[in-house]
Amino acid sequence: MSEKFEFLSATDKPALLAFSTPEWLEAARLALQELGYKVHTAATHSDFLIRFSQVRYQVVIIEERFAANTIEENTTLQALQTMPMAQRRHATIILFGESFQTFTPMQAFQQSVHAVINASELFLLKQLVEKAIADNALFQHAYRETQERLFSGAREPHAAAEWH
Repeated sequence: MSEKFEFLSATDKPALLAFSTPEWLEAARLALQELGYKVHTAATHSDFLIRFSQVRYQVVIIEERFAANTIEENTTLQALQTMPMAQRRHATIILFGESFQTFTPMQAFQQSVHAVINASELFLLKQLVEKAIADNALFQHAYRETQERLFSGAREPHAAAEWH
């Protein structure tokens, strides 16, 4: 399932998929390609971790039972859950499977992901992924804006005074 290395340009929107179910993988790949993403696929847990550490993926979708019999055995998900937030904040992480109710915030929070999507809604995957990305962008907007100002050194004098 893993494809050979592809070069990414500065304008590419990279996405990473980790699926064991071929039909779900193909549906996710098509949905992301229609949204303009350059899609990579991880075949194993170690393949996922190598790829994730080398590329700042904008979207990551993981099947709850990726290379595992149960969600508890999914070492890819466990690795993401234990990663420091700074290592995964750049990506909208979506967990896909049969044991979730789509866009239930508490289930997403429990799994340390941005959104959960139920497999029964596969036919809506493109729209659901689009919504998850937009929701995460809105949620992260203030953080990213502040981080950008801090890195550029363009903090406003009155804004700094408000923090004291």
